[in-house]
Amino acid sequence: MAGLPRAGSTLLSTLLNQNPRFYSGPSSPVLGAMFSIHDNFLGNELYTGYPKPERVNEIVGSIIKHWYSDIEEEVIFDKNRAWTSRVPFIEGYIRQEAKIIVPVRRVDEILTSILTMIHRNPFVEGQPRINFVDEVLVKSNIPINDENRCSHLLNQGGILWESLNAVKLGVDEGHGDKFHFVDYNDLVTNPQEELNDIYKFLGEEPFKHTFDELSNTNRENDLETYGLGDMHEVHSKLEKISSDPSTILPESIIKLYNDNKKTLEFWNDSEAMKVNNQPLRNGPESPQVVNPPNTNPYNLFSQ
Repeated sequence: MAGLPRAGSTLLSTLLNQNPRFYSGPSSPVLGAMFSIHDNFLGNELYTGYPKPERVNEIVGSIIKHWYSDIEEEVIFDKNRAWTSRVPFIEGYIRQEAKIIVPVRRVDEILTSILTMIHRNPFVEGQPRINFVDEVLVKSNIPINDENRCSHLLNQGGILWESLNAVKLGVDEGHGDKFHFVDYNDLVTNPQEELNDIYKFLGEEPFKHTFDELSNTNRENDLETYGLGDMHEVHSKLEKISSDPSTILPESIIKLYNDNKKTLEFWNDSEAMKVNNQPLRNGPESPQVVNPPNTNPYNLFSQ
């Protein structure tokens, strides 16, 4: 599972966990560990002097198995927003067909959700850290206000930009047919229908879910990690309670969103989502994975 922040991935995990065959936990460090070891071998002169690619493939591919060795469920969803830009790591190292669930949401609603969360979690003396957005602004000597918060989130290095970029890279590399997009508003409005589509994408038998008395049983330490105590809280009843963006976002950000909506929400553009003509990469036969190009599809926001 990859996708965008504040787009319902925690809610979706909570629902999927109702199926006794499924386990969907919090965001995991698996992909980061795989990439670090992969990168270490590529840059290690002792390896290049005497390479053993099959052993490297085995080592890197085994990380996910060891991480989930305590999980008994038959189907495991690993959550990391970078999976969409690292499809070869799934098919080359883990050696299985890539199927990535990609929660998405209107970008103005994502910004609204993040700002609302920051507003209701003011920093209190004694907390381990301030929220992760304001922390960047402070370190960069940028005044803390909602406009600057949104600008950071939409620019390179911001969590929203990074997530959008990861999905766009995967599409541009020709892997879009391996992604199943789940719109947050559709999930909240027609949850069983959306789940049925997910089961079809996965090749799993349908399962009847319930949408009351929900609870996230795999809570992360949000306050220490993100400076926001309720970042991964799931409400007991499935309903949309978020504010209208026009009541929260600065006018400049609303205009920026309206002017660039088609570019930002490219998954709604049939032309942008066509699988391109380049051959699909089926992953590395050796650890010589070609990294995604260092491109910036959202350079209109670059400072």
